[in-house]
Amino acid sequence: MSEVRWSPVVQSDVFGQRVREHGNELGRRLDVLVAGCGRGARLRLDGVDARVTGVDEDLPILRSATAARTDLDTWCLGDLRATPMPPRSFDVVYVSFLLERIRHAELVLDRMATALRPGGLLLVEMRDRSSAYGFYDRMLPGWLRRRLWHRFVPPGTPGPLPAVYEPVTSREGIRSFCLMRGLMIAEDYLGSSGPALRGRHARLVRAMCGLAEKLSRGRLSATCDEITLVIRKPQNHFARLL
Repeated sequence: MSEVRWSPVVQSDVFGQRVREHGNELGRRLDVLVAGCGRGARLRLDGVDARVTGVDEDLPILRSATAARTDLDTWCLGDLRATPMPPRSFDVVYVSFLLERIRHAELVLDRMATALRPGGLLLVEMRDRSSAYGFYDRMLPGWLRRRLWHRFVPPGTPGPLPAVYEPVTSREGIRSFCLMRGLMIAEDYLGSSGPALRGRHARLVRAMCGLAEKLSRGRLSATCDEITLVIRKPQNHFARLL
């Protein structure tokens, strides 16, 4: 059985710590896949011998951001249903705020799980479609998101990126996905990190999220919009073959 830990994420380095522990267990160089590399997310790999590969969609803003990175040994942008992810080729797969902005998210996540070696780590950060912030993000028309984006987010934030939010981008959705694939959720955290909550109109955004929570009678959370998961692919040979 996996130990599921419920806690708010407060500037923690839980992913970096788990990767370092995994590297110590294996005693060799780690092969790491960063899915969502165009957004600029980085794993803290201090003291870890790792080869890092990045993948993301092929959008102009993501291509320029990825090309500017210095922490990737190699990278590939394109249709994530077809970009190279050889089976059992990575020890760690880091999925950073990618699932909520792509179509066929479950298929892409399946490919990433297949690319993970048995005993490996699947580290997921995603925006929760069931949060008030996620609700606004996915319901605002594209033209309005494009118009408001740079007024509400901190300078330099890539975007606006697509807001798709398929069912897997929720707590229930990702738990169901893991259950059906035999993946074990070891740690489960809640947090709040929406970029508009850190911009110059943050107070207005918080007020709008609070209104959505009130009108939905608590169904849309105003305080937690991020889901952070540490997922393990089992070594058990009787688990579903991924």
